[in-house]
Amino acid sequence: MTRLVVFVVFGAGLAAQTPQRPVSGAFEVASIKPDQNPNGRFIRMQTATQFAVHHHTVRTLLAAAYNLSPNEILGGPSLVDSDYWAIAAKTPTPRPTLEQQMAMLRQLLADRFQVRFHREPKEMRIYALTVAKGGPKLKPTTLDPDADPAGPPPLIFVVSLPVLKLAARYAGMDDFATLLQRALEQPVIDQTDLKGRYDFDMEFTPDETLYGGAFKGAEDASKPGLQAALQDQLGLKLKATKGLVSALVIDHAERPSEN
Repeated sequence: MTRLVVFVVFGAGLAAQTPQRPVSGAFEVASIKPDQNPNGRFIRMQTATQFAVHHHTVRTLLAAAYNLSPNEILGGPSLVDSDYWAIAAKTPTPRPTLEQQMAMLRQLLADRFQVRFHREPKEMRIYALTVAKGGPKLKPTTLDPDADPAGPPPLIFVVSLPVLKLAARYAGMDDFATLLQRALEQPVIDQTDLKGRYDFDMEFTPDETLYGGAFKGAEDASKPGLQAALQDQLGLKLKATKGLVSALVIDHAERPSEN
């Protein structure tokens, strides 16, 4: 059985946590090496001060750093998609928030990969996250975000093939839309008008449309797909449509020196 975390999006409670002292905008040290092992792609803190990236391209690193779908990132030389990287970095203080982690990743992309870009409005395919007929099946959270100094638990999909499972606690719909965006690799816009925070559980079988086809052939007919699970388990749905997004257009990027 394969079990791995495919992507992490932390809840707002953790992002609002106050660090012990201000965190600078850069990692103390960072090692960047080519990565040819596709198993278990992730971006996460492995210890209180150790930030790690496994099997990501420049494009998917930019997507994480700027909270975008990879399809919202345009242009760039071929290396932004062809080369996969592993990064091991040390943060200047323990337990940086998600926003602080992404700020340091943005700085690393600028300094080590020499990424330069500009923004342009583009109309493209998006998914709208909406409430399904019959209404949402979500329970208001019972979690106190201040009860644990570490904040609410991370919002993650955990893979135990052939099923992806999500145990969401203190989750807002904007957090959930971002998580779905990572899976679908298309922009997902929250149009539910649900402003609260919720506790819910969800499980579904992935298909070739998720994570760039990483789970192709893993379908299990006894488990629902993503759309069916959203509607049956959560009372939500995804609507494919078109919308205007602020695309990130890469003007320049380079391979970093390996150290």
